[in-house]
Amino acid sequence: MLLGKVIGTVTPSISYEGLEGVPMLIVQPLDKHQRETGKPLVAADATRQAGPGDLIYYEGGREAALALDPWFVPVDHTIIGIVDAVSLRK
Repeated sequence: MLLGKVIGTVTPSISYEGLEGVPMLIVQPLDKHQRETGKPLVAADATRQAGPGDLIYYEGGREAALALDPWFVPVDHTIIGIVDAVSLRK
């Protein structure tokens, strides 16, 4: 799982079959200290509840395509859940 923060939304003019009604959000990847790492990306929101400002966890690649119903829709990243808190142990 990967950590990120939702920083925006995407409104597609046409949706691929199986992705109708699935929110597309812009996510800034974060490291374990919640610092920005890498470039923002677009992720399908499997939770259908995330929004700008939310701390989320997401998957990429094959796992992202498996997280949605129906399976194997053409996505590279999918938001799996919303994070309440991050606690690091020493």
